[in-house]
Amino acid sequence: MKTQFPIGLLLCFWLVSAALPRAQPGHSGQARRPLIQGRHYAVSSMKPEATMVAERVLHAGGNAFDAAVAGQAALGIVDAELNGIGGDAVVLIYDASSKHVFSINCEGTAPRLATIDWYKANHDGTLPNSDTLLSGTVPGVIDCWYILLDRWGTKSFADVLAPAIELAEEGFPIGQRLAENIVSSKQLLGYPSSVRVFYRNGQAPVAGSIFRNPDLARTLRRLVDAERQAAASGRRAALRAARDRFYKGDIAREMARFSEKSGGLFRYEDFASYTAKVEEPVSIRYGSYDVFKNPSASQGPTELFLLKMLEGYDLTAMGHNTADYIHVSAEAAKLAFADREKYLGDMDFIRIPYKGLLSEAYGRERRALIDQQRASVELRPGVAERFEPGMEILERPEDFRVVREPDHDGDTSYIGVVDRERNMVSFTPSLHSLFGTKVVMADLGFSFNCRGDYFSLVPGHANALAPGKRPRSTLQSTLVLKEGRPAMILGSPGADDQVMRTLQTFLNVVEFGMNIQQAIEAPRWSTRSFPGSTFPHTMRPGDLGVEDRIPEPVRQALAARGHKLRVVGPWTLGENAGIVINPLSGVLTAGADPRVDAYALAW
Repeated sequence: MKTQFPIGLLLCFWLVSAALPRAQPGHSGQARRPLIQGRHYAVSSMKPEATMVAERVLHAGGNAFDAAVAGQAALGIVDAELNGIGGDAVVLIYDASSKHVFSINCEGTAPRLATIDWYKANHDGTLPNSDTLLSGTVPGVIDCWYILLDRWGTKSFADVLAPAIELAEEGFPIGQRLAENIVSSKQLLGYPSSVRVFYRNGQAPVAGSIFRNPDLARTLRRLVDAERQAAASGRRAALRAARDRFYKGDIAREMARFSEKSGGLFRYEDFASYTAKVEEPVSIRYGSYDVFKNPSASQGPTELFLLKMLEGYDLTAMGHNTADYIHVSAEAAKLAFADREKYLGDMDFIRIPYKGLLSEAYGRERRALIDQQRASVELRPGVAERFEPGMEILERPEDFRVVREPDHDGDTSYIGVVDRERNMVSFTPSLHSLFGTKVVMADLGFSFNCRGDYFSLVPGHANALAPGKRPRSTLQSTLVLKEGRPAMILGSPGADDQVMRTLQTFLNVVEFGMNIQQAIEAPRWSTRSFPGSTFPHTMRPGDLGVEDRIPEPVRQALAARGHKLRVVGPWTLGENAGIVINPLSGVLTAGADPRVDAYALAW
């Protein structure tokens, strides 16, 4: 089906935004971007085109689940360096009909041939960092689409993929960021299949030129064709046929042949056996809010560990971005990430003592370790299993190194949707780093995520590599209820920093009374004083980064407490998006980060 983007509408939003005063956000209510408000539905994502596609589905009568799939499919085209159909994802949804929150785990699995012993024997005991198929995991996004449409959606693959197919086939004006990332990702030049997609006619695209990916358009059309051929068997069977063509049909066989020919470890059985999983989320009560996170193969629960410590302080009285507030938050973050290192991973392979980790008693014990006048420089995991009846003490090895400049790199994308019925979808898709493995698969038009470089090669580690295991991902979404009613969804790209970004946005709203746009734009802090996710898992003890909009006296006070201060640009620590629902009026407010190309729409 032919679709047309309302380019005039996009230009109108750009002109309105450009005309606004560039004031600093804060309690005065001023912000760089307008607060987007609506009564019926809202969308916020990392790219205007994806937001517009999702909004168009909602306007045409689709629900949040239909819109999230359509929007993310488009996001994978226009934000191609950061996500796509070869990627992984985590999703949190609120189903208004059942009034229940679900987690969808679309993390990829390691190939069956991928073992610690194999990497020791064939790759010098290392994992390739964000390069080659040896860093990849099985793509999970298409199974994620299938679950959303089959279980909660109303539309077909043909309906929701039409805009993405148009974008890939007919092209779109490429932005500065994507154009620069193609040129900077030199590894692409090492793979003829990647050159075919990103260097057509031998030249890298320049900003403003039309970028096309007809190979990817053909791959998406194959899914729609499979659905159409199975339509006589009903909607569910047709959706399944589209999904199975990717994981069990000719596409899977092409990926397997290309992998084996290219030295990768993926085989047909890795795709045929893959399934994303619908799981129960983990959550805590923070004041009158219930905060939900994805439980397995995700760093998301780290934010809950943080909140359990911070709930013991009067953060509002401390004041927003004061030295006390930033210091206590950063110190709690170090402890929370130490527990991430020890406990979090794929729950199909390890046990995570969530009762202990999220208990009041454990929160108090961890909070007592925070010295309010001195920054810590050690990795200090706790013993949460002591607070979980019947659980033995876990002896898990550490796997990190301390260097001056750790590698915490990585990025991803995000889309959030709320519809008329107040269904909510918080969807975080990714390739992990720019263009994932950097290897476009055959002539299919996409590359795999490189999440496999998150694994540990130390046996017994919570995140130790094993065949069929999901790596502990930095991907995480946030979904919040207030007194049992839909209240908020949040998300942000940013590798290890994602948890700290959504935490600050959440606290800016609930502790400091900011609207969602102010909360997103407020000056930010970040720490890297914990083992990074990317192999070889480096740590920078005492590190604390702040945007230079944090006042100089605050910075001096933090340095005096022993933080190794890293001052970065004024708009560099964030790529946030979020939607808040007013519990009294029901009005939706949507925010999008001016640090990047994020855009929000509501009606």
